[in-house]
Amino acid sequence: MTEQRKFFGTDGIRGRVGSGAVAPDFVLKLGWAVGRVLAKERHSKVLIGKDTRISGYMFESALQAGLSAAGVDIYLTGPMPTPAVAYLTRTFHAQAGIVISASHNPYHDNGIKFFSANGTKLPDAIELEIEAMLDQPLQTVDSTQLGKAHRIGDAPGRYIEFCKSTIPAGIDLSHLKLVVDCAHGATYHIAPEVFIELGAEVIEMGTEPDGFNINQECGSTEPRLLQAAVLEHQADLGIALDGDGDRIIMVDHKGEIVDGDEILFIIARSRQKTGQPMTDVVGTQMSNLGLEHALEKYGINLHRAKVGDRYVIEKMQQVNGLLGGEASGHIICLDKTSTGDGIVAALQVLAEIQQSGHSLHELRSAVIKYPQRLINVKVKKMIDLQSNNAITEALQAAEARLADEGRILLRPSGTEPVIRVMVEGRDATLINELAKQLAELIEKIAEQD
Repeated sequence: MTEQRKFFGTDGIRGRVGSGAVAPDFVLKLGWAVGRVLAKERHSKVLIGKDTRISGYMFESALQAGLSAAGVDIYLTGPMPTPAVAYLTRTFHAQAGIVISASHNPYHDNGIKFFSANGTKLPDAIELEIEAMLDQPLQTVDSTQLGKAHRIGDAPGRYIEFCKSTIPAGIDLSHLKLVVDCAHGATYHIAPEVFIELGAEVIEMGTEPDGFNINQECGSTEPRLLQAAVLEHQADLGIALDGDGDRIIMVDHKGEIVDGDEILFIIARSRQKTGQPMTDVVGTQMSNLGLEHALEKYGINLHRAKVGDRYVIEKMQQVNGLLGGEASGHIICLDKTSTGDGIVAALQVLAEIQQSGHSLHELRSAVIKYPQRLINVKVKKMIDLQSNNAITEALQAAEARLADEGRILLRPSGTEPVIRVMVEGRDATLINELAKQLAELIEKIAEQD
């Protein structure tokens, strides 16, 4: 990200509630700044959605006040998945969409995400313009021009119908028993209905939000209970969404995790089998080498972007790709929608299960994943990895030992004081050894600095 940024990270603004930019006074000013930058026409409108965490009420009111002060009309959706707000922003012809969510983080965190009128993440230039506006004094428009607030009462129904429209009309899921974990988040009243209306038998999990239990031992980042439930209910598969519904992890009938890499492969092959051009798929630096090799067998190139769904989308646009995603479960189908969408991704997999007659376990088996070791090295301050000779030499030596049988990635985290050491290859013993050696070296150098 650009160094000039004070508040925006790779996915909007996020942090602990009550501190820094995630405080009601700042969010009020942010709403005003967004109104001034994104909605310059009279009677402009901005949508606001949120997930289920308790602080959402507070920030919704703050944003509403700021936008109104800028002369912008506000349309409130209530609890809605992030991709639903992107979709509704487009269909309402709003100038912008705002989501109050900290995604897969615990309840005590929150954040603000933004969508353009096209339902895409804001360009860097617009984020910088908003930050510049935050330095200006807040000036309220004349009372005759204050923005009004409206509630979109049928927002869930509109989005449910959209989700169902992303698969062929003849798809019938009545032969499937699904366990659906909504992480006590924004999909709690939507995801089960989508699958039920398509005929599936649905066992619900994580659909009782209380403001505090979002992502707590459930959802795409904690699928252990889902794995147990799939086995207990002898279900065909399980679906785990995160708190704001833009990530998905699946579980096959054997209780085994099916991650974003495997989901990406299944959807790519499904598109290819129906005759759609599918020569370029975008993953990230963390995408497993097994995905790359599985796609190669079918003439599909895997392009690697930096970690983060905004970078995946940027790379998709560069290579004219329609499908991209991350191992963490962000799956982006640009031929269906404008951003990562867990429910839409799940539906693409379910449609392929019905059309192919294969189980999820059979479909994912084509991806033979390489062993991967990830070590997070905590550091007091970041190290310039590329200019440190000791690290460069150790990296070259490790890569020489792997030869063409693996790869190494060293990268600083964008959200915490951590350097991630990832080693991947055919030989599990070797990658563990190399990852440990590199992590210990980085830790030692960090302590010296």
